Amino acid sequence: MKIKVGVIFGGETVEHEVSIISAVQAMNHMDTEKYEIVPIYISKDRIWYTGKMLMDIDVYKDFDHLKKYATKVAVYKKEGSIVLQSLGLFKKIVTEIDIMFPIVHGNNAEDGSIQGYLETLGVPYVGSKVLGSAIGQDKVVMKQIMSSVGLPIVPYTWFYDVNYYDTKEEILKEIKKIGYPVIVKPATLGSSVGITLVKNEDKIEEAINEAIKYDVKIVVEKVIENLVEVNCSVLGNYNYQEASVIEEVISTEEFLTYADKYIGKSKGSTTKGMVATNRVIPARISDKLHEEVKELAKETFKIMNLSGVARIDFLIDKKKDKVYVNEPNTIPGSLSFYLWDKTNKPYPQLLDEMLSIAIKDFKTRSKKVYSFETNILKNFNGLKGAKGVKGMKR
Repeated sequence: MKIKVGVIFGGETVEHEVSIISAVQAMNHMDTEKYEIVPIYISKDRIWYTGKMLMDIDVYKDFDHLKKYATKVAVYKKEGSIVLQSLGLFKKIVTEIDIMFPIVHGNNAEDGSIQGYLETLGVPYVGSKVLGSAIGQDKVVMKQIMSSVGLPIVPYTWFYDVNYYDTKEEILKEIKKIGYPVIVKPATLGSSVGITLVKNEDKIEEAINEAIKYDVKIVVEKVIENLVEVNCSVLGNYNYQEASVIEEVISTEEFLTYADKYIGKSKGSTTKGMVATNRVIPARISDKLHEEVKELAKETFKIMNLSGVARIDFLIDKKKDKVYVNEPNTIPGSLSFYLWDKTNKPYPQLLDEMLSIAIKDFKTRSKKVYSFETNILKNFNGLKGAKGVKGMKR
């Protein structure tokens, strides 16, 4: 009997289209002898749909016209099973789901929102749990954690938009202390959305205003000179971590842009995703740096409470041979399958291992105690005069 895998993608996020590309790639590489694939697409207006047509990338070129052929659904738990139920006047169970596979990117999705919902339902799901997902989406919190455990990171500062409006001059002085050039980023977005390279203070306010369009929290980082950008993917959980081959990412601009990542040299293709990026595999760095990056990738993965597949991005000062951890991507574009393919782990095998990790983790966690059978409210006589349950009489 096949395992029914609900692949969740889309969502109300600026990385909506990137999620679609990543999910369609994954669904088209799953082992259909072992898994029954159930697409679960979340539109930008937060409506959930299912239907086999959603596995075709061409559907999304004009989804508003074609969505009438997909089925609107709600996901809930019924008699111990996770089901998709159609909406409308005549509701019916469309299918049951054995395990969920979120392939979402960005705010309102990858940041622990969907993971929290799946935790509430009590359904096994692939990838990082709520804490790891939330940390991985917030560039400020992740830097604070990495700094606290001694992982190497670049000098940075951060602030909220309201702080900038109230204390602009102080914030600009703090940025000047870091030293130009700097990178200005929205703190909780990915895919290089809202990012600006600023070479001098004449352009800093414009860059900050651009980032504020996308987020309430802004991070400003020192630009590394003699820069080489490399990425390493990690597969595993809290118990073990396996590192992929390392890629060197080549940008057509002064930093890796959204166009570099998802348009690149794909010649009109809309399904290449991160595969379209110009890259060198393996990265052109020394054996010593290769080993250092892999160890830092696995350490970062474990410290950040990640699971499944993540991609850890690094910045290297090639003149000083100094490595900095840039950020983890908890659900990376294209699930970094191209790195594992070069590590002799074909995409169907990678997906199978991710699903296996999720199932094993769910079984392990199910053995832990989360609630007690004893009901302390059974003989509770109300709050009148009570100072708390510790003082209750039997």
